[in-house]
Amino acid sequence: MAHLELDNISAAYGKLRVLDGIDISVGSGETVGLIGPSGSGKSTILRVLTGLLKPEAGQVRVGGEPINFDKPAEIRRLRDRAAIVFQQYNLFQNLTVLENVMIAPTKVRGRKPRDVRPEAEHLLAKVGLADKINSYPDQLSGGQQQRVAIARGLCLKPEILLLDEVTAALDPELVSEVLDTIRGLAEDGMTMLIVSHEMGFIREISARVAFMADGKVVELGSPAQIFDAPEKERTRDFVGKILRH
Repeated sequence: MAHLELDNISAAYGKLRVLDGIDISVGSGETVGLIGPSGSGKSTILRVLTGLLKPEAGQVRVGGEPINFDKPAEIRRLRDRAAIVFQQYNLFQNLTVLENVMIAPTKVRGRKPRDVRPEAEHLLAKVGLADKINSYPDQLSGGQQQRVAIARGLCLKPEILLLDEVTAALDPELVSEVLDTIRGLAEDGMTMLIVSHEMGFIREISARVAFMADGKVVELGSPAQIFDAPEKERTRDFVGKILRH
């Protein structure tokens, strides 16, 4: 059974339709990549899945349970189950790395710091930052800050991790360390929905890839299908241009 399902989801910003009948599912432990041109609706899907944008039509289900976006309690439940990491790290500059990772479980969830700290330390070790727990964000590289942001998301113990262009703001030489972290999460069986322009990485890490354009899923299939033998002309055009670069 799919762990996350978007069934005929449509959404708009005012009169501008940005999602138009989206059907995507993500199985437990599966990684699904979202690719497509800017403005195609990829990041908007993640906004819906974090309760930042209410869909006009369709249904989101997590673990088979539908989410009612009219009920704040259900949006909170959705946010408990799905954590998002953005391209901007959004770390608190006045807090240490460890404090940044601990703040949501303690301040938002009300958990005791003594219970959260060992988990936060473990996650920072997992993303290769065990030696940076007492450092401040401005003492870290961009890649290190993004790995702190990933550890912060994981410290909420989400069932699903949403990654929105997490390497877009990084210098090229820092991209690989963040991708290595995500690769490790996939190997550990984390359920992930990833928006990225890193086509080689999406191809490698994704079980399935959705190509989006104009607020629609144009084609959904295996990486081999989408990148090597796309069925739709719109997909072929996009992939052809990307691979030529």
